[in-house]
Amino acid sequence: MNQIAAPELARSRRLLTGYFAGLGVVMAVWGARIPAVQNTAGVSTAGLALILLAAALGMVAGLQTGGRLAHPARLPTLLTGGALALAACLATLGACHSLHTLLGAAFAFGAAHGVLDVAVNAAAVRCQDAHGRPIMGRLHASYSLGALTGAALAAVTAQTPHAVLFAGVAATATVAAGTTTRLTRTLASPGLEPVHNRAARGLDQGADLPRPRLWLLGALAAATLLGEGAAADWAAVHLHDLGASAATSATAYGLYSAAMAAGRLVGDRLTARFGAPAVVRTGAALAALGLATGLVGSTTGFALLGWTALGLGLSVTIPSLITAAGIGGPRAVATVAVTGYVGLLAGPALIGALATVTALPHALLLPALLAAAVAALAPKALEKPAP
Repeated sequence: MNQIAAPELARSRRLLTGYFAGLGVVMAVWGARIPAVQNTAGVSTAGLALILLAAALGMVAGLQTGGRLAHPARLPTLLTGGALALAACLATLGACHSLHTLLGAAFAFGAAHGVLDVAVNAAAVRCQDAHGRPIMGRLHASYSLGALTGAALAAVTAQTPHAVLFAGVAATATVAAGTTTRLTRTLASPGLEPVHNRAARGLDQGADLPRPRLWLLGALAAATLLGEGAAADWAAVHLHDLGASAATSATAYGLYSAAMAAGRLVGDRLTARFGAPAVVRTGAALAALGLATGLVGSTTGFALLGWTALGLGLSVTIPSLITAAGIGGPRAVATVAVTGYVGLLAGPALIGALATVTALPHALLLPALLAAAVAALAPKALEKPAP
């Protein structure tokens, strides 16, 4: 049984909340100021695409590396080291003034993000197991709230050089990671050893999670994150095509993000009461029906409701998938994360390609159809393993 003291457990939860929120701030600040990075370096659209591809490749490499290294005893080092590396890379990106230097910095930034992503989620699985109740939703909600904070910070400092903003955020993250180094050691405590103790049973990491189920979890993560990518890149365009103003169009992704954060804040209680399969199935069905209705309605009001429903409905899916993958250890978490990010990165481009041969509302039915597939397959993917 879990023997860690309640105060230490609470500190671990608060520490991870801070890590998730900080990661959200850093990623939002980077994403919001990408145009400034492009303009300062004089990079073309094709060059920017290469920079984003380098960051994506770095993240895949980081996720895989993190999965191999994220043994419980190494989690404190990976958390602190990953945070410090991510902060240093963000500051470096602000100082780059050429395509070549940006490519290298973007790859390193993505790699640090990937390592930290695996470490923080692996630690969250252990912390949740020690609590004996769902807390993953609230931890992921802190990422969403951090992203909203980062986006607001970027907007408020729009007239500030991006290099100054990046350096300020990096310095804050460095101080935060440095001052909490000792607290991360609790995350390696034997008291956080999962109930399904693989070492005690002589099993390797991930050996007790059947590979077909692991790939199903990954496929559902890809389907879910494709919807997130669609909201980030196409929601405003969809509203604009319906004749909405620039301000109203920008509201679409804000409503999506706010709904996702709200859903994650209450998702743990719903999961504890009704179980992850039922909550994910119901949420994904709401996302599919809501987005489809918003697309068919062809009005600004219906469209805003549709994107809001998508965020609310998908809010609990990724936390539940990560929790299920956690049974198989950090490598399983990394596998699901890598597969999921394929959907996040490739989805918007796929929707754009479909929109060129049909209408955008028709292309945007893809995330609605995938949400319906998540609803149908969630019970099989999230069922508890046999003892």
